[in-house]
Amino acid sequence: MTRIAAALVLLIVVAAGAAAALEQDFFGGRREPMPQADGNQPYDGKLTFVRLKYTMGFYGRRGWEPPWAHDYPTADTHVMKILNELSLVRPRMDGSNILGLDDPELFKYPIAYMSEPGFWSMDEDEVKGLRDYLSKGGFIMFDDFRGRDWDNLQDQMRLVFPQGQWVELDGTHPIFHSFFEINDPHTMTPPYGGMPPAFYAMFENNDRTGRVMAMANVNNDLGEYWEFSDTGYAPVDLSNEAYKFGVNYFIYALTH
Repeated sequence: MTRIAAALVLLIVVAAGAAAALEQDFFGGRREPMPQADGNQPYDGKLTFVRLKYTMGFYGRRGWEPPWAHDYPTADTHVMKILNELSLVRPRMDGSNILGLDDPELFKYPIAYMSEPGFWSMDEDEVKGLRDYLSKGGFIMFDDFRGRDWDNLQDQMRLVFPQGQWVELDGTHPIFHSFFEINDPHTMTPPYGGMPPAFYAMFENNDRTGRVMAMANVNNDLGEYWEFSDTGYAPVDLSNEAYKFGVNYFIYALTH
């Protein structure tokens, strides 16, 4: 990453902090509104952050939000603002769309994000929806999970692609060089949990030289850094590292 790019990321983080005026919660962040899928904006050709929802029993780390909504909507808008400033992509920056895996609208958006897949489950329509989405060129990133959550993620993806294989990536893969140069992804320090981070990919047709359909940030939570990058919750350099991964994933998915 050039010094100019590094300084710009810092500028965005600091500027976002200056604009923050939301109620603080005990994590040092803010209380976010409950996610509302009826707030989705109609497709207009702009890159839009798509957050995937799934059905499960009531749960919320903070007592009121479903796990798929963790870090919504601030993480979503923050990473879009970074993309807008650092690239020629002109994304939607005033919010994100919430879609189910069986929603036909999903096919209009090339990139989707799922938080806390340790709690994820699917019915037959959702399995088919995700299979069709990924097979037709879609890209999904799984974030905010650790330990046994990884087992559930693998179980669910086996329903989608029974022969699909997860491959751990190192710094030689192009996804880590699509915009920023991430030579060793394993140095990305998780915001909590203390477990060693790893980055796994599932390739189209299991061709390791081909297109990455899915990325799994094992034992990590990039969205946590994105959400709280304007609060002092984590050092700026760690928030910047998390943004590098997000930007690279989006640029890779848009160009492959």
